[in-house]
Amino acid sequence: MCDRNGFENRFRLLIVGRKRLPKAAEHERFWGFVDHVTDSADALERRLRESEYQTQTRGRRHAPAVRPAGEGVYAITLLNGQMHLAYALELPKHPSEVQRAFNIAPEAGFALSIKNPEAGAPPGAGLSEEEKPEYPEKLQEEFRDRRFEREDVRMLDYPSAEFILVGAREDPQRAYHLELPAEEQDYAHADIVRELRMAKSRHPVKPLFEGGWQ
Repeated sequence: MCDRNGFENRFRLLIVGRKRLPKAAEHERFWGFVDHVTDSADALERRLRESEYQTQTRGRRHAPAVRPAGEGVYAITLLNGQMHLAYALELPKHPSEVQRAFNIAPEAGFALSIKNPEAGAPPGAGLSEEEKPEYPEKLQEEFRDRRFEREDVRMLDYPSAEFILVGAREDPQRAYHLELPAEEQDYAHADIVRELRMAKSRHPVKPLFEGGWQ
């Protein structure tokens, strides 16, 4: 899940642990983390290309290029001391099998909470101690010894920030009194193509425009 804060021109790559979005109607609760933060669209796109990498147990492995599966507009709001992430889909026009597989609904809202890196976690859960984010002292103090921070979106500006995403609403615009100005898009005008330069030659885009895998 890529997200861009237009005011700061900052791009964030967020990884959701279950590899799909939580179901809002069932209030599913998924763990995730911030994989990368950059102010360069080119740097982020290069990170999403096809690559080779070395593992200790299985040798050299191949990672295919990322295929975009949805594009939309979003808002992060504060309601009764809790951050909420809401989005409305712009592409594809007609969500299909790919979007169903990743639970990308036409629109949805989630409660968003940032984990305190000093609170600890059960063995084998979350990132290792070496991977924990290092917040500035003033920002770390906002946790006030709580396990989660629910009010400050700046926490997402640090790689390895861990978060909990909870399915909350299937109708976020009505529920949160939001207006998410989703617009009709095509290949030439899609932000994911214009800003991230996800060209067809490097990133298969059929999931984004047709909802199919191939």
